[in-house]
Amino acid sequence: MNIPTAFQSPSVIHYGKGSFQEVGKETAQKGKKALIISDQMMDQLGYIEKCRTHLQEEMVDSVTYTGVGSEPTDQFVEEALQLFHQKECDVVLSIGGGSCIDTAKSVAVLSTNGGYIGDYMGGKKQAAYAPAPHIAIPTTAGTGSEATDVTIITNTANEVKMMVKQPAFLPEAAIVDPELSKSAPAKVKAATGVDALSHAIEAYISQKAHALSDMMSLSAMELIVPNLQKTYDDPEDVEAQAKMALGALQAGWAFSNSSVCLVHGMSRPIGALFHVPHGFSNAMLLPAVMEFSREAAIDRLADLGRIFKPEAKEYSNEAAADIAISSVKELCRNLQIPNLQEWGIDQAQFESAVDKMVKDAFESGSPEKNPRVPSGEEMKELYRICYSYNYDEETVR
Repeated sequence: MNIPTAFQSPSVIHYGKGSFQEVGKETAQKGKKALIISDQMMDQLGYIEKCRTHLQEEMVDSVTYTGVGSEPTDQFVEEALQLFHQKECDVVLSIGGGSCIDTAKSVAVLSTNGGYIGDYMGGKKQAAYAPAPHIAIPTTAGTGSEATDVTIITNTANEVKMMVKQPAFLPEAAIVDPELSKSAPAKVKAATGVDALSHAIEAYISQKAHALSDMMSLSAMELIVPNLQKTYDDPEDVEAQAKMALGALQAGWAFSNSSVCLVHGMSRPIGALFHVPHGFSNAMLLPAVMEFSREAAIDRLADLGRIFKPEAKEYSNEAAADIAISSVKELCRNLQIPNLQEWGIDQAQFESAVDKMVKDAFESGSPEKNPRVPSGEEMKELYRICYSYNYDEETVR
């Protein structure tokens, strides 16, 4: 896993309590009129109005697009892009979860390069021109999208989640203020937190992992593992929230510079076809995929097991790897992560979609980065296992 690499990161990251107030000064350095891309919840919480106030203090005008839903689509991108051009904006701000940030990434690139976002999937089209400056402001401690050059957009015509990865999609700046994620509901903190953990785990076990991504993966796991349950149990635990925000940021750095693997490859079709939010679908898949990958990633899973339980430093790698898997199961159970059946997905509809999900997962390119690459039949079986997965069951070998 020592391969040549370049490490990508936003040019500047403002981190810490109160860093949101830097948005005005940061934006003023990049443009004169901002398109704020967000959703209705962020508007109701007052975050957009606060943002506009900070912008006004620095003489920056702004318009807002709050049409983003729980999963970003090409329709949201097109609507926001049209508004960007109509209002003659020159900088993009995103406030919200990964859906808002991913939508804004697409708008920033398309505003100067044109075309349809799907044109850029799989590297078919490369961004030839610098995107409009994009400042990403996450309000969940989960996706890490503020630090990645990846955007995931659903093609509404064929119900495929399109993964696009190019340096042009990396935000120019990020503002990570833990105060903004305090208001997230407990179930959202649970799902986005396990999403962040899956980013760190997959970046670490990926076939594309390297020394720099490993450093971020391990640091992210060390922050997320002891603090995720705390933020779920106590929304006023500011210290735990700050550590989760930093862990999610580092996990984003890690997977953007390494790769995600089988969890994300299988997760995207579930989101596209059954409209399960990305964080939840990742969480639903993570334990079973870890079990599937165990034999090919024992040493690396052992490192995770020793973060969950320090006493495992004295155990064999095999035993420590088992602790990693059982600990993730326990975490999902305590965070009340449902399986796909409990989410409400009809079994017959799920079964009829399995072949398409397997095809779409492989086409995303993520499964081939997994330490153990499944066959088509193995992936079908994994989907079926995850449908009614029981977090209480012990792993049988």
